[in-house]
Amino acid sequence: MANPQSAIAPPITAETVEQHGLSPEEYERVLNALGREPNMVELGIFSVMWSEHCSYKSSRLHLKKLPTEAPWVICGPGENAGVIDIGDGQAAIFKMESHNHPSYIEPYQGAATGVGGILRDVFTMGARPVANANALRFGRPEHPKMKHLVQGVVAGIGGYGNCVGVPTVAGETNFHPAYDGNILVNAMTVGVADADRIFYSAATGVGNPIVYVGSKTGRDGIHGATMASADFGEDSDTKRPTVQVGDPFTEKLLIEACLELMATDAIVAIQDMGAAGLTSSSVEMATNGKAGIRLDMNMVPCREEGMTPYEMMLSESQERMLMVLKPGREAEAEAIFHKWELDFAVIGEVTDTRHMVLEFDGEVVCDIPLGPLAADAPEYDRPHLSKEEYNEWARVAPLGEVPQSDDIASDLLKLMASPALASRRWIAEQYDSQVGADTLQTGGDAGVVRVHGTKKALAITTDCTPRYVYADPYEGGKQAIAEAYRNLSAVGARPLAVTNCLNFGNPQRPEIMSQFVHALEGMGDACRALDFPIVSGNVSLYNESKATGGGSAILPTPAIGGVGILEDYSAMMTMPFKASGERIATIGFHHEAIGQSLWLREICGREDGESPMVDLEDERLCGEIVRRLIAEGKLTAVHDVSDGGLAVALAEMALASGIGAQLREMTGEFAFSETQALYVVTYRDDVELDPEDVPLTEIGRTGGDSLVFNGKAIALAELREAHASFFRDWMEA
Repeated sequence: MANPQSAIAPPITAETVEQHGLSPEEYERVLNALGREPNMVELGIFSVMWSEHCSYKSSRLHLKKLPTEAPWVICGPGENAGVIDIGDGQAAIFKMESHNHPSYIEPYQGAATGVGGILRDVFTMGARPVANANALRFGRPEHPKMKHLVQGVVAGIGGYGNCVGVPTVAGETNFHPAYDGNILVNAMTVGVADADRIFYSAATGVGNPIVYVGSKTGRDGIHGATMASADFGEDSDTKRPTVQVGDPFTEKLLIEACLELMATDAIVAIQDMGAAGLTSSSVEMATNGKAGIRLDMNMVPCREEGMTPYEMMLSESQERMLMVLKPGREAEAEAIFHKWELDFAVIGEVTDTRHMVLEFDGEVVCDIPLGPLAADAPEYDRPHLSKEEYNEWARVAPLGEVPQSDDIASDLLKLMASPALASRRWIAEQYDSQVGADTLQTGGDAGVVRVHGTKKALAITTDCTPRYVYADPYEGGKQAIAEAYRNLSAVGARPLAVTNCLNFGNPQRPEIMSQFVHALEGMGDACRALDFPIVSGNVSLYNESKATGGGSAILPTPAIGGVGILEDYSAMMTMPFKASGERIATIGFHHEAIGQSLWLREICGREDGESPMVDLEDERLCGEIVRRLIAEGKLTAVHDVSDGGLAVALAEMALASGIGAQLREMTGEFAFSETQALYVVTYRDDVELDPEDVPLTEIGRTGGDSLVFNGKAIALAELREAHASFFRDWMEA
């Protein structure tokens, strides 16, 4: 066995402190908290617990301002995942997490373990996972690393989710040069549980046993949380050892074993080992239970020889959980985990000391008061620019005179072939969307999965338009929430709640902190206006890379995961046109919104103008109207207007159905404006829609094998070929 002194030596130097990601001021706080100098184990624990990834030290102040409550919210932020009531004694449990830095370093394992981690957040609380979703951002396709990154990330998501047996039903993938040196991989999981069988993380009961279950601990992922809280330099490949390695087959066993034990009354508390591994799980459990914790590090199952307490506590090896059991239930629990061929070990007990105490080879190698580690961790009010100062810094060029499209059909063909809008079928086909046999819809505005054994269904979407957020963080934050609301409404679901993954650059730069603060203000206002609370989420900062030159930050990307409910899935709406001869109309209010549009960027080569304005009253009104008309059976197809505007929405509906349309005369501005609170719908001639009741604009009829704009036809076959060409040609090159 290793000498315990090897876990404590060498002495702490200023260089050691810097290597652990702590500032001199933070190290002074460590000294004050302990009343002495820490040893290496204690320094490592403070390092990961005070990282941005675990402490939210730059964001907590602002996250507190978000709306998190509603009558249907059972558990908001603070636990492993959010919990909402979906009726009939059932709850939906969901969260979104980032795995950005690991996925850039090692795309397959980074993305795979991102999926594994978010699955554990959900089943830790007693839910069986029923659906996965994701939000991916990549750099320029011509970037020399990008094809490798896309292939690896997609394979990792599919490889893990498919093997575990959870369908991937929704997602988004975008490209922009701002992500050249720092891609984003955000993973979301939704699960279903009995509302009276939710499991929480608060460790209680002095003397109760603490047990470790799942896989053995290795040296992979050590300092992963710290790495995720720093920007990238030229040496990103040297950080490869901080990336965890996942095993989806073990995760599947872990899901089944945990759910089996949860069916008993043996569990007092449970927490997955995610970022910062055994450290964060034990600290969070003890802190939430207002208790203390004692661990015997000699009892931790290890897969490598000579592991020190430092390595055991900071390892982020995957597929591991920590539990507090009722006394006397250890043998029952052990039998279940051994049946599923998983490790099980009693490694400690709950105490009343409010300290974390670690013992190794009969010696105490760590004794830290829990308050400074968690509740009293550093919290910063970082300087940020006002909205006016931010506008001056961002220097977004004014739109000026609104350009016009001379040929809508030709411009549409170019748009549909661009990386921004090209078919994502190459990606979707690598994900098993049907496993579990409850998937009702993929590829539309939202994925929809049946709540097994009921008539209910959950609708799931991921949304964000980073170019809007960059141009105007407040309006962009509003729009991200509003688009998620629209996508759920478009399938007939009542929007219930939001999770998020807030991806930004270095918060120590006032302009980046300004993006964060104002985007959250917009998100909060939208959530309040739409009765759409935020119940869980994740913050990922320092998403920038010195390797791309000048400390280049990503576009501000507050990715939104929305969940809604269909009380009867037989009323679910889909996007494709259903028959020829039906009326096509828009529901909503048309506004000029060419600024920051894809048409302006892809056709005119400009990223100018203001982000589209989001009228939250219009969003709520139009969403309620669309959901009511769907429930009344008056509509045959619905699709919201977003990237590319009305013309792209029509093209997507036509391609999904193989049915064309003849459209009324329209300007390019009308066709390509990315107007918010706008839906395209179809309905039969025998349906009457009252214009006094519905803000309706008729724009054409379905039929034929072409889309006809201003007398010029574009064949669906030609459009389909353009739409499919980008990924096919890129991956075959």
